[in-house]
Amino acid sequence: MNQVERPELNHVTQAVLEDFDPNELLLGYQRRWIKDKSILKIAEKSRRTGLTFAEAADSALTAGTAKGEGGSNIFYVGSNKEMAREFIDAVALWARAFNKAASEVQEELFTDEDKDILTFVVYFDSGYKVQALSSNPSNLRGMQGTVIIDEAAFHDRLAEVLKAALALTMWGAKVRLISTHNGVNNLFNQLIQDSRAGKKRYSIHTITLDDACAEGLYKRICQVQKVEWTQEKENEWKANLLKDTATEEDALEEYYCVPKASSGQYVPLVLIDAAMKQGIPILTIEAPKGFMEWSDGQRKAFVEDWCKRVLTPELYRLNVGHSHAFGEDFARKGDLSVFVPLGIRKDLSKYVPFVVELRNMTYDAQRFILHYLLEALPRKRGMAFDATGNGGYLAESAALKYGTEMVDQVSLNDPWYREWMPKLKAEFEDLNLDIPRHEDIKDDLCHIQVINGVPKIDKGSTKGQDGKQRHGDFAVALAMAVRASWMDGAAIEFTPLPTRDEISEDDDRYVSYHAFDQGCY
Repeated sequence: MNQVERPELNHVTQAVLEDFDPNELLLGYQRRWIKDKSILKIAEKSRRTGLTFAEAADSALTAGTAKGEGGSNIFYVGSNKEMAREFIDAVALWARAFNKAASEVQEELFTDEDKDILTFVVYFDSGYKVQALSSNPSNLRGMQGTVIIDEAAFHDRLAEVLKAALALTMWGAKVRLISTHNGVNNLFNQLIQDSRAGKKRYSIHTITLDDACAEGLYKRICQVQKVEWTQEKENEWKANLLKDTATEEDALEEYYCVPKASSGQYVPLVLIDAAMKQGIPILTIEAPKGFMEWSDGQRKAFVEDWCKRVLTPELYRLNVGHSHAFGEDFARKGDLSVFVPLGIRKDLSKYVPFVVELRNMTYDAQRFILHYLLEALPRKRGMAFDATGNGGYLAESAALKYGTEMVDQVSLNDPWYREWMPKLKAEFEDLNLDIPRHEDIKDDLCHIQVINGVPKIDKGSTKGQDGKQRHGDFAVALAMAVRASWMDGAAIEFTPLPTRDEISEDDDRYVSYHAFDQGCY
């Protein structure tokens, strides 16, 4: 098999990564998993990263704790008998390490519908137990305690098992799903995507082979095997794991949390078409030839004239009764800078009132247009900027004016795309978004491709209807605006009350009374 193009190592930030300590029993990602006390928790992971071992430690602590201090029963649901025995053995090992009073592993017969099955259990003096059950959903009925569903993607009846497990949360129990991926259409993957889209409340942990090794997985293997670690040995070990898989797709799924059949266009055309509405304007401004050689006064006069003639009429049409978010994708030359305001109606549906596209405009000109727009934006909820590279200039300018709580300065990378693109897609799926009906808008959104399991802008550039270069610019700006709509910031601003003669605030043409004459050049 050819060398696998592994997803970039940035599922966790460098600030979160923990150096390997040979004296620690658990690695950084294992400790983070245990510290996460969410009611619902999912781990998408590489093979043999030891997360189930960490869960056994947490189970021993929980079952060994008295009732009034947060203890509970633990029920482990694996996909086979060998996994169940391995987990229960690990629980007993941790109980001894923690000095928790517990029995040895016991074998019991558990009645599973019309037959008896052998189960494994450890009892604690707290009165609680850790017990391995079969994957029959009925086994969980009448139980009370935390449920661990291991290798969840490989359970034949995951939906039914999960349904039974979630019923236990009514009385304070918790549910943990741990698994390697098993296809893009698997319920396990759908739960993860829905959680990232904000439709479900699962806490998501992603642990690829590279993530685990960055925090000492192979160093721990060398420590256990009593051999010397070197970076060369680790590189060879990882390379061999990848080579041994049948296909590159298998390698990505097994070790890099990329479910199979996860390539292609991210937002279906039918959903894009449903969101596109007639009459939403796209306002464009391009630097004339020789713009850089003009005097400061000439450039300012050109930009200010465009703002007054073209931008101001659209700003006056903004509805001051609606909240507004703002997203931006930056470019200085070649590609476009795109500004996308996002209105939020009373029913929480969202709409783009207009789009601003800037081509080859100087930094100062972009800054002037940006602040001219933002000053007039009613009921600001949040702003998100592409702060990658030179984009940091506009992002910093907005943050200095409106504050860091109002402005998210985004460094575009896989974790950001992984978190926010599902939320953008969810807006389309819920038919909750209105955008301009234009070929360039559609093409930009088609640039969102699933690459190594991550929805992001592909590397290719296209030409717009004007024959000039584009690179998914509107798609990034819209994703930024959707991200900003989730922010809690609110500007301190003054909006006069309308008179009786003015139109209803539910009309999208409701007049904004913000002043546009504040200079920000």
